[in-house]
Amino acid sequence: MSILNISSRWPWYLALIGLTIVVASVWYTNRLANQLAEVEQHFVELYKLSVEEIEELTSDADLQLDVTFQTEVLKQMETVPRITTDMNGHVVYWAGFGSRDNDAFGERYEDSVYIQRVVESWIEEGRVPVRGYAQLQYFGESRLLRQLRFFPIVQAILIGTFIFLGYLGINQARRAEQNRVWVGMAKETAHQLGTPISAIMGWVEHLKVMYAEDAEILEVSNELSHDVDRLSMVANRFSKIGATPELEPVNVYAELEKCREYMAKRAPRKVSFDFPDPASPPIKIAINPLLFDWVIENLLRNALDAMDGTGRITGRVREAENMVLIDITDTGGGIAPKNVRKVFNPGFTTKKRGWGLGLSLVKRIVEEYHRGRINVSYSEIGVGTTFTIALPRV
Repeated sequence: MSILNISSRWPWYLALIGLTIVVASVWYTNRLANQLAEVEQHFVELYKLSVEEIEELTSDADLQLDVTFQTEVLKQMETVPRITTDMNGHVVYWAGFGSRDNDAFGERYEDSVYIQRVVESWIEEGRVPVRGYAQLQYFGESRLLRQLRFFPIVQAILIGTFIFLGYLGINQARRAEQNRVWVGMAKETAHQLGTPISAIMGWVEHLKVMYAEDAEILEVSNELSHDVDRLSMVANRFSKIGATPELEPVNVYAELEKCREYMAKRAPRKVSFDFPDPASPPIKIAINPLLFDWVIENLLRNALDAMDGTGRITGRVREAENMVLIDITDTGGGIAPKNVRKVFNPGFTTKKRGWGLGLSLVKRIVEEYHRGRINVSYSEIGVGTTFTIALPRV
């Protein structure tokens, strides 16, 4: 098994370990609770014998016999909940319930009703009472035993909380590490591109000077200048990854038109673009134009790949409260439902070539740098896909 597979499955291993601890804890705690219940049952038997002996030893008023031991046994049972009823089952006394203790029936009606329900449940459970003085005395489980039975639940909650917090912490650390890798890769790419771009710009200017009279070569040189400027802009985009970009209010219609115009010249002839009129009443959004154009161009490029040279790409702008929604829709092959939530994951791709980093970077730019959201709002196999970007309105 590779290291990548192990790292991707560690949450399951952690959950399995936690579940094993919980099961072992429940088993061991129940074992202790059962042992304690047996001990308390022995005390109940001893209590019964003590009551019988006290009745027997004090039945003759002329005899002065020592009942200290029996009385001490009765005192030791004070922590065990017990209810005394008459022979008809009516409660006359209870103790060992903490705040519900009472020494006379009827003094607190609400508590007596509660105790009556308790003793009825004990009778249904088959608890055997201790008889004495024309009364029946029932015993329940001590507070310590009840707490011991609930302890596995408390322990399970604590272990679950620990595992959850550990998962969040490790996941956050892993994400921070990924961010450092992203930033380092982006800045190194921009740095490596800088030298050849400068050299190409110099050679283009040299061609313009040498062949100033040749219209055809001059036209080629001008086109090369445009492409070099574009390449320089791409390097500039990479250099901004990891830094806090400066946002400025921009008309969303004008910015979309700029992206459409650039991609339309590079799209197959059978692909049409249906974007809003750039002369529409302006709607301002706070963006960094370099990074925002990167997002739109990435979505348009994915749309072109999905349509295989034929189809229509539609851009729409909507307003919702203080947000501006931008829809980019294509008529491509669509995304399978099982993959909709994976499209923004680093490394996920359905293409034969590519590393699957484009949409991951798009999501990062929209959410981390522009405080917006992006999601697949619609997709159907054979019909098309719609990506929706939500950005705060200025």
